[in-house]
Amino acid sequence: MSATGPLPGAEHEENSGRDADWQRELREQFPIVTAHPGSVYLDSAATSQKPRAVLDAVQAYVTTSNANAGRGTYPWANRTTELVEGTRERVKEFLHDPEPDHSAVHFTSGTTEGLRTVAHDWLMPYLADGDEILVPFADHRANLDPWLETRRLLAARGVEVHVRALPYQAVSGDYDHRALGDLVGPRTRFVAATHVHHVYGGDMNVHRIRAAVGPDVPICLDAAQSVGHLPVDLADPALDVDFVVFSGHKAMALPGTGAVWARNTRGPAFRPAGWQGTPNTVGIVSLRAALDWLETAGLDRVARWTAGLTTRLTDRLRNLDAYEILGCPTSLAAGSALPTAQRRHGIVTFRHHDIPSDDLGFILYSHGFMVRADSLCQAGAAEKDGSVRVSPHVYTTGEEIDRLFAVLASLA
Repeated sequence: MSATGPLPGAEHEENSGRDADWQRELREQFPIVTAHPGSVYLDSAATSQKPRAVLDAVQAYVTTSNANAGRGTYPWANRTTELVEGTRERVKEFLHDPEPDHSAVHFTSGTTEGLRTVAHDWLMPYLADGDEILVPFADHRANLDPWLETRRLLAARGVEVHVRALPYQAVSGDYDHRALGDLVGPRTRFVAATHVHHVYGGDMNVHRIRAAVGPDVPICLDAAQSVGHLPVDLADPALDVDFVVFSGHKAMALPGTGAVWARNTRGPAFRPAGWQGTPNTVGIVSLRAALDWLETAGLDRVARWTAGLTTRLTDRLRNLDAYEILGCPTSLAAGSALPTAQRRHGIVTFRHHDIPSDDLGFILYSHGFMVRADSLCQAGAAEKDGSVRVSPHVYTTGEEIDRLFAVLASLA
């Protein structure tokens, strides 16, 4: 699940050289990047750029077999139905689903709708009066609002459900797994968690959540910042979760595309309620092409590349007193083996002590850098404080990170 860390000595230098050649070849496959050499896109945690293979797949579909899925028997409609159903299986393969015959994949517009679908169509009928759920209050709002909404809707029916906040470690920003164990009781029915934090970039150590809550409680994972950015292996016992929800547009597919994967081994099988209308067939075609592209590129290498870029930035930025880097401070030390350290996955978020974050974002854009500069949709009290988030991807170069740091250093 984690990106490979830096390699020592000559072996590291040789590996870095191979990765640089590999990255240059991949970068050339992004038309928007090559068409704007003076612009540096560093907002990949919000949405990723699209490789030519994805754009070509969409163009081929809409010009040769565009039709509705599951609504007709003529060849174009049959082909579209096959594409949609085949992409469900492709998602399972991509996630290394250990039991694809029992699991389910439902397409959505993205992570937000996916989490809300789990909340409304699966969780609400599952809960009874007096049950408890554990949810994150300092992650993305998309992984908090649906669970609070579920509580309100059930309360209107006279069903009282208790929502407990997942505890956090004050220093690292990780979940406090020891305190979590004390919150789990006989009426704990559900846990919502995040795989990689969208502000801090830290791996939230889901395996510790499973150990704390026991083998029977369903866990729903917001994987918006992991799927398409690093390997996600559901056959790994460390990812013993029941739902994985992600956005296709963060994984190099078109906007308006996402998926819910359900293991279907704890609680009732996941089935979206109501009549399912026309799916986003173009988006689903793009998702399949994106998953194919990412697998060919090698997600382990993608994760290693972006982790190297974040290390390249944080190793220098942490020496400038004008800046505060958010998240686990021990993770800033390259190769740290401390148990509290979280590996950063392609995200660096920081504040300047004197320059407001929105102003800093405008300054960086004047130098050609596109970054996220606001509250980052973070739930809880933290959303009131703006920050600047830098999130590279495989199309980002080390030289671009060096140029970014030079501008930041000039402002220190």
